[in-house]
Amino acid sequence: MYKTTAKIDGMMCGMCEAHVNDAIRAKLVTKKVTSSHKKGETVVIAENAFTAEQLSAALDGSGYKVLSARSEPYEKKGLFFRR
Repeated sequence: MYKTTAKIDGMMCGMCEAHVNDAIRAKLVTKKVTSSHKKGETVVIAENAFTAEQLSAALDGSGYKVLSARSEPYEKKGLFFRR
């Protein structure tokens, strides 16, 4: 699993967050997508890491612009997580 954090330009409200989330879910295979217009970022949890180009292609034509993206390994930490 990978966590990809992308800086997104153009989100102004909660509906913008929903539009970005829906566009990414429609074009890419994801487990979870969350966006924040206040932070100007979107976080994608998926089996594969995504590049800025892949996210840009998913948002193509939506009016939102991917400024940057970085991926890192993601390990789910649940309520009963033990090491």
